[in-house]
Amino acid sequence: HIAINAFLALGITFVIITAGIDLSIGATLGLCGMIARRKIDAASTRHDKTSKKRARAWLAGFLPTNYFCAMSLPELNLANHFLIAMPAMADPNFGGTVVYICEHGAHGALGVVINKATDMTMALLFERIDLKLEINLSALVATKPIMFGGPVQEDRGFVLHTPGAQFSSSLKVTPEVAFTTSMDVLEAVAAGKGPEQILVSIGYAGWGAGQLEAEIARNGWLTVSADPHIIFELPVEKRYAAALKLLGIDPWMLASEAGHA
Repeated sequence: HIAINAFLALGITFVIITAGIDLSIGATLGLCGMIARRKIDAASTRHDKTSKKRARAWLAGFLPTNYFCAMSLPELNLANHFLIAMPAMADPNFGGTVVYICEHGAHGALGVVINKATDMTMALLFERIDLKLEINLSALVATKPIMFGGPVQEDRGFVLHTPGAQFSSSLKVTPEVAFTTSMDVLEAVAAGKGPEQILVSIGYAGWGAGQLEAEIARNGWLTVSADPHIIFELPVEKRYAAALKLLGIDPWMLASEAGHA
């Protein structure tokens, strides 16, 4: 286990290109370590020395020079990706979270947590900002929870939504997702003229230059291309598991690794 723990500690930033999935090498090697550890544990339980040797050989053969291509930090762009918090994530703001990255570059990164609901609903938010929902929208919109988007500017609202109408302060991330910071998007929702899909958060997540890359290198996050269905359509409590499944991972795999820490 000592050798595997050392292997899990690797944190150089690389990218694996497999079936369209992007992973930091630190997180990817961590997953490989989890798999190998389970193989070795299972072999030890069965007193199967041959299987144990094969598991160690499989781990030893999974080398970055064979399966990975290096990517320099300025080239890494995680816009329209999910960050999925690993058990190693020490920041309590982000434990167990999925973050949608709206913008990422040499200057830093900006994103919104999509699976950490506050005790506020859309109805209460609209009441506080003195907007009245159209009657036929109340049942559809009023009970939607407001997300804790991150620890930056927690006194302001930020909106992920499907693109369509033009708003005064908006960033179109992809043809399927936009990020708006101006009040006019909520005014449009109240009037029944808003985007088809919407997620409202209080606060956002922000990283300075190189900060996110450093957290990924320390195995704080898994990364994967985002799926708008998870953002806008799945219940909040199912988003973490659904994001992991984009990588072919079940949550118990990460829980198992946390138990070995």
